[in-house]
Formats: sequence, structure tokens, C-alpha cells
Amino acid sequence: MSNYEKMMERTKWFREDRFGMFIHWGLYTIPARGEWIRCSEKMSKEKYEEYFNEFYPTQYDPKKWARLAKTAGMKYAVMTAKHHDGFCLFDSKYTEYKSTNTKAKRDLIREYVEAFRAEGIKVGIYYSLIDWHHDDYPHYGDMYHPMRDNEAFKDVKHDFKNYLKYMHNQIEELVTNYGKIDLMWFDFSYGDMVGEKWEATKIVELVRKHQPGILIDNRMGSAGNNMMAGGIRDEEPCIYAGDFASPEKIIPIEPIKNKAGKQIPWEACVTMNDNWGYSSKDKNFKSPETLIKTLVNCVSKDGNLLLNVGPNSKGEIPEESVDILESIGKWMRYNSDSIYGCGSSCYEKPQWGRYTQKGNKLYAHILEEPIGPVYFEGMKESIEKARFLKDGSELKVETPWNAEEYKDYGFITLPSHAFKTNYPVVVELTIK
Repeated sequence: MSNYEKMMERTKWFREDRFGMFIHWGLYTIPARGEWIRCSEKMSKEKYEEYFNEFYPTQYDPKKWARLAKTAGMKYAVMTAKHHDGFCLFDSKYTEYKSTNTKAKRDLIREYVEAFRAEGIKVGIYYSLIDWHHDDYPHYGDMYHPMRDNEAFKDVKHDFKNYLKYMHNQIEELVTNYGKIDLMWFDFSYGDMVGEKWEATKIVELVRKHQPGILIDNRMGSAGNNMMAGGIRDEEPCIYAGDFASPEKIIPIEPIKNKAGKQIPWEACVTMNDNWGYSSKDKNFKSPETLIKTLVNCVSKDGNLLLNVGPNSKGEIPEESVDILESIGKWMRYNSDSIYGCGSSCYEKPQWGRYTQKGNKLYAHILEEPIGPVYFEGMKESIEKARFLKDGSELKVETPWNAEEYKDYGFITLPSHAFKTNYPVVVELTIK
């Protein structure tokens, strides 16, 4: 099998599940000004370590998180084991900078993995390639390090090989000590810190040695918009090109394809508000309606949605996020057939919404209440039957008296109660 064929085989479940939970959690929840606080405020290591001494998430209950994810209709999850600040939420023997050495004295990743797996949710682990805590990670002159322009670090020498050994050792811990891991989410490459700078081939070989069927994102082989030769868009991607593309806070205009025009699995990672990590002043939450439409938009273009939550320092998911996920779950309860296992359609995008498709089932997501019936261009003779997905009731395909000039159009009149909310209304069409 070619590398492309292996990628498509591995991602079969991923392209079925379509909807996942992203979890950003760490020491940065205490200052509560976002996960990049050390970088944005150029905070010293010593100052930031004050939060290590304070970290005590007494309300952390991953079983509760897992139940919430399941309620929302999420099929997989990805949680930060280590973010750019270098703090480890797992019990690594290679550092003292870890959750088991805080007041919590808990391996937070182990508890997460066990809780989500118990609910039937596939588990993924996020691991930052970057580490602002490690002494051998580049400081002065780096693009993002908090001490990037601090003259005191100008002549300090760093043994990057030593950092790579540390990083590889920790990655091996994560793929050997926690049972089956479904996905590794590495973050991120930039400038010349990309590809073999991380010894990416060795990382992939190490990960797949212990977890043969695991999925790996594309961020070791991609630095921003700079897609390297052998990257995921190439006809024959290299070993560390990744199994899926990972656009951030943006939905592609159309399905992502490689240079040969073949489908590439992808996943848009999206925040509920403006930050990944908990920010006490960030109340700019997106509505459930917007996020459901975003999920539909992703699936209609052969993509997934990885929707983020940022628990606070106590270990609680904010009430706003809980309410949003419960609302999404209510919609998914009736309409998940139009999401799971679906992808793009062979029919053109309609003016009134989006199509998703699974075999001969075409799902019409109507995003705004129409004046009169909903029309299906060129489909009058190809629709075998139609039903209102929410309750399964039959819908007639007909041509009303005021639309007789549109000879090849099918028209469906929806129930009057269909548009009582701003959520997408879904009609399932069986195509002949």
C-alpha cells in the first residue's frame, strides 16, 4: 500500500466520527489570561512557577467531562498532556515539572484516558513540540520563547539534542503507559523548527512501533502556510506528513485535496470563545446555532470539527461551555445521522444551506426559513422519498402550482414547527 492508502485506511474511524472535544488545561488557568500568557507577557520562568505551587484542581472529575462530551455527540477527544509552557499533566519520570508534584498529586492524563475510554469515546493526546520551561530549548532569538529578546540569555548555550532526547522519551511514555491511544496531536512547527528539526521520522517510527493504528496530525511537517515537500498535500507524502490536516480557527472554502486531486482527511480545531485555555474575562462565546452550523459546514466538505473547552484552575468546564454542549447534544440526538459517516455530496451546494451525504442518503441542512417550499434543483425524478429527520415523518416531493415553470425541480413543504429555533433543519432524501 502507498503512504496515501495507509493514511486513508487508518483514518476510516476518524472520517466516520466527525466530531471531537479538544481540552486545553494547565497552569495558565490560574492567571486566567489564556494559554500563551508566558509568551505574550514575556513572563519569567520564576514568576510562572508560582502557579505550579498553587495548582490544586479539587473539582477535576474527568468522568463528568466524558459524560458531557458524550451528551454533545462527540466521538473522540484530545487533551493537552503538555502545552508550550512545558508543564506536564502526566507522571513523567523525566521531569519534576508535572501534576503529580503539585498539590493535586494526580496523573491527570491517566484519569482522562480512563474516563473517556469508559464512555466509549476514543482518546487522543496533545503534546507540544515546543517547551518554554526546558533549559535546552532555544531562548534568545527564538520566534516565541518568553525570553526571545532578553539580552541576559543572548550568550546562553543550549543543547538542543538533549531537549530532543527529553521530548522523545516523554512521547514514548505517553504511547506506552496509557493503553491504546487513538490519536497523537503534535503542536507546532514554525520557521525552520519543522520536520527533521524535531527528528520527526524517529518520532513517527517510535509512536507507530507502540501504537500501530494511531493517527498523527500534520503539524510536524507543516510550518504555518509553508507546506514542505513530502507534506500531506503531496501525492506521496513522507512518513511524518500526518494523517490529517489541521486548519485552526478557520473552515476551508472547499474539501482539502492533494496535488493529485484526492481527498485529504482534515479537522478544523475551533474555540468556543476567543481563547484555547481558560480566560476569566473572555465571555465572547459563540452560539450553539453557530457551532452546529460550523459542524455541518465541516462535514459537508469532508472534514471534522474538534471543538475546544478550557476548564478553569479548579478543573471545572465553564457553565457557558456546558450549556453550549448540551444544546448541541439536543440537536445531535435527532440529527446525528446527517453527521456520522457522512461527507461531501455529489450535488452542488444549495443557496439555502449545505448537503452532507452517506451512500444514497442525502441530507439537506436548511439553514434559514424559506418563503414557501424548499427547492431541490434538478432532482425531481431522482428523489425516491423524503423525511423530516427530527421525527422521521414523511415529506412529499411535489411541484406546487406557483412553481410549475421549474420543471426539473423537486419541492418540499416543511412542517410549520420546523423553524421554531435557529438550528439547521434536516431533511433526509433517499436518492434513486
